[in-house]
Amino acid sequence: MSFTENDIKQIKAKGLTLPQVESQIELFKTGIPFTNIAAAATIGDGILDLSEQKKEEAISHFDSNKKGLSLLKFVPASGAATRMFKFLFKFLKEYDPQKESLNAFINKNDSKDLAFFLVGLEKFPFYEQVLERLQVKGIDFKTLSTQDKALHFVQIMLNEDELNFGNSPKGLLPFHKYKNGYISTAFEEHLYEAALYASDDKKAELHFTISESYRDKFTEEFRRIEEYVEENTGVSFNISFSYQQESTDTIAVTPKDVPFRNDDDTLLFRPSGHGALLKNLNALEADVIFIKNIDNVVVKQYKEEVAKYKKVLAGILLKLQTKSYECLRILDQENISDKEFEMVETFLTNEMCTKISGEYKKYLDKYKIEYLKEKLNRPIRICGMVKNEGEPGGGPFWVRDIYGNLSLQIVESAQINLKNKNQKDILTNATHFNPVDLVCGVKNYKGEKFDLEDFVDHNAAFITAKTKLGKDLKALELPGLWNGSMAHWNTIFVEVPIITFNPVKTVNDLLKAPHQID
Repeated sequence: MSFTENDIKQIKAKGLTLPQVESQIELFKTGIPFTNIAAAATIGDGILDLSEQKKEEAISHFDSNKKGLSLLKFVPASGAATRMFKFLFKFLKEYDPQKESLNAFINKNDSKDLAFFLVGLEKFPFYEQVLERLQVKGIDFKTLSTQDKALHFVQIMLNEDELNFGNSPKGLLPFHKYKNGYISTAFEEHLYEAALYASDDKKAELHFTISESYRDKFTEEFRRIEEYVEENTGVSFNISFSYQQESTDTIAVTPKDVPFRNDDDTLLFRPSGHGALLKNLNALEADVIFIKNIDNVVVKQYKEEVAKYKKVLAGILLKLQTKSYECLRILDQENISDKEFEMVETFLTNEMCTKISGEYKKYLDKYKIEYLKEKLNRPIRICGMVKNEGEPGGGPFWVRDIYGNLSLQIVESAQINLKNKNQKDILTNATHFNPVDLVCGVKNYKGEKFDLEDFVDHNAAFITAKTKLGKDLKALELPGLWNGSMAHWNTIFVEVPIITFNPVKTVNDLLKAPHQID
């Protein structure tokens, strides 16, 4: 592959190297192997189903052991909310009231989303805000025809010179409206939630990964709400931000695997998905890190229930971490008894959900120690899993690597060969879904931070088909943050109730119960 001098300058300016870009192009050519799922993780086989007593024990363990630990909530919040309003953008673009009625448009396009949106209009948290804008423009909303109401309302929401919701960060959109008329954003709801489980000594630390262009907006929003939220929670907040680094962008290629060029002949690089955020996570210092997406929040009446399960996961993490550290210290001793070997093996198998190699028993003691240390001395993640209700996304599976070893992984459907009947059947019969609900321990038994880059499965990247300027291209996404980027972490799956998972993928999700006040 020959690159011009200008290409090389452009590559270096992004913080990338020529070998990195060449290896990305090679991946397009060779293709990325599908993940080999051996079985879906289920209750009793990879997913823990805790009794109420075990949950209470985990919460109590977390509450009594968090003193002196640094707690952090990590919230991926990059990007605009454009996708939330996809069906509304289509409506603005394609609907012509001169040619057809609103009902005719809805029926012709089978636009159930639009019909549902219009029925629920008054329940949206931004309803009054839109009406106030219309009033300023001299438009009396109540006197409009049904189709004019729909058009004017959506125009105020989405037009760039109006509220411009589609180009706003999702975290700063109006999400919830309370009985006193107070409107909160997803960003604000994350603070209230963090106060309940990610705080100690009346302090909570949160880190948001955002687009750099939105930094001032987030900072301004925090200034606006800080005093009010601190007054209501009794907790003070330390908020930090980081951006998806340009050096994590990947080169795009044509369908023939040749670098895709823009009209000005420069190379096209694209953001590489949430796997790029591993660098941001790796740069943070904390003993316990809670990870949750920006749009997965609830109104205040459900927060205690959500916080309960965060504490359950954190309590399990601290318990397992303590035992794991004890085992690693045993393995550091000069002489290890058979009983001690057995204790470590049992802990790995029964509590860490690790499948020990069939060859292990044949190893000499020094190789057994090496093997057990390698298995134990890894970052730990405790992942909440909800019952599968048909949401798109990843799920918990037992995965077989090229050496035949089995491990627990979160796998997206895009990583699975759906043309293979066996693989498709395993996926179809999966009982649980990944709501991105993680509590992570990223320090080793000596108190040193792991380099998280050491635990990535680089083969778990994605190649996706995209277009630019009407031309087809192939894009490369890095292994997802909770998929291949954490493939070699020690992983525990725990069933959590569906109330803990309330994402807002489309604007209509704001009409669901966990986003509405009773």
